[in-house]
Amino acid sequence: MAWNIEVVDGCAVVRMNTNKVNVQNDQFFADLHQAFDRLEREFNELPVVLTGQGDTFSAGIDFQYSFEIFGSGSHDKVRDWYRKYRETNLRIFQYPRPTVAAVNGHAIAGGLITALDCDFRVAARKNAKFGLNEVPIGIPMPAAYVEIIKYALGDQVGALTTLRGELYGLEQADKLGFFHEVVEPEQLLATAIRYARSITPDCNTAYAMSKKALHDSVMRQIEERTVALDAQLPAGMSDAGNRRAQDRRRQEIMHKRR
Repeated sequence: MAWNIEVVDGCAVVRMNTNKVNVQNDQFFADLHQAFDRLEREFNELPVVLTGQGDTFSAGIDFQYSFEIFGSGSHDKVRDWYRKYRETNLRIFQYPRPTVAAVNGHAIAGGLITALDCDFRVAARKNAKFGLNEVPIGIPMPAAYVEIIKYALGDQVGALTTLRGELYGLEQADKLGFFHEVVEPEQLLATAIRYARSITPDCNTAYAMSKKALHDSVMRQIEERTVALDAQLPAGMSDAGNRRAQDRRRQEIMHKRR
């Protein structure tokens, strides 16, 4: 299902709805690119608010889809998976207009990275979990994502959240700087729109140029220096120890579904 795009108070509000909790797989990647193609074609002067549905912004990668790829033994399949994943995150990160993640609930692993891709993050005051739990479940954090994480959260918090892999409640996530503001759920969209519209459309060029300058060192790292590190991902994803950790996580998920 194509993501819904609605113009609200001069802002393009994009609602992710690939599946119930927006787990990220081939269909999610396709929906994201289709949405941003449409933004560029029909709403290219408008700021963007990205949000989810229900109590989940995005639950991160689709484990069934991804673990099958990691366990396939095919480095080509892992490389193709990472290429698609990387392209979707950079599509948001490099979008020239203001982007705001209206985090309506859980944002975990790749789901949190999707929020960190945005210029600003506003969260609803809910009982939800946030964090980057890739490492404890046997998934090496891609170097390109590390650069985005450090840009959004700073080196110290970026290292803490990446290497410990802990999932935090809202209060602790806010203290760590995951969000620019936390509001009551009924205020979420209006607050996100306020952030998105802080720059008027006649200043779009100034915003785009400034954003590109802020991103310059990050993109240089991603384009020039992370390539060699991320070339090691296929071997890392398929490492025997990582595969055991992935299998434990798969079994935990299956047990919860019973």
